[in-house]
Amino acid sequence: MSSAMSAWIDTLAQQHLDAAYNLGRWLLGNEHDAADAVHDAYLRAARSAHTYAGGNARAWWLMIVRNCCLAKLATRKRELPLRPVDEAAVQAPDAPADAVEEQAHAAQCRALLVAQLRALPEEFRETLVLREMEDLSYREIADVLGVPIGTVMSRLARGRALLQRALSPAQESKHGL
Repeated sequence: MSSAMSAWIDTLAQQHLDAAYNLGRWLLGNEHDAADAVHDAYLRAARSAHTYAGGNARAWWLMIVRNCCLAKLATRKRELPLRPVDEAAVQAPDAPADAVEEQAHAAQCRALLVAQLRALPEEFRETLVLREMEDLSYREIADVLGVPIGTVMSRLARGRALLQRALSPAQESKHGL
């Protein structure tokens, strides 16, 4: 690989490292596996940089990250148990420092949101993460996932509806919120 191509891959990976790591963490369920998948994706991108045909480089990079995550999931042989995600992954408005009850409630709400997002089927979860957390356009999501834009739109609508239903007041009362 030429030094110019190597520098391009380095720059691309650095510019979108947070998005890649965040996607990996949501798909794989923990930071260690996410870091491994992003590293594997970097190596794959470096090896296949010559095949990049132009277009959206961020979508190309995140597609490689996603594929590495899916490969890692396929080797697990069983369903990944739900694990907590660090609170930095889901931002909520900060409660006043002196309002302990409000802080506790906010923490419970974040934990419920994370648990319900993790409980969604993978195709809805990854689509929601790419749109709502990584702010990718529908076209970029379609490129990352390798599906038509219509599929992206329907997955977003269905994923949002499932998440909203899971977070409805009736469900919250079951969780003591």
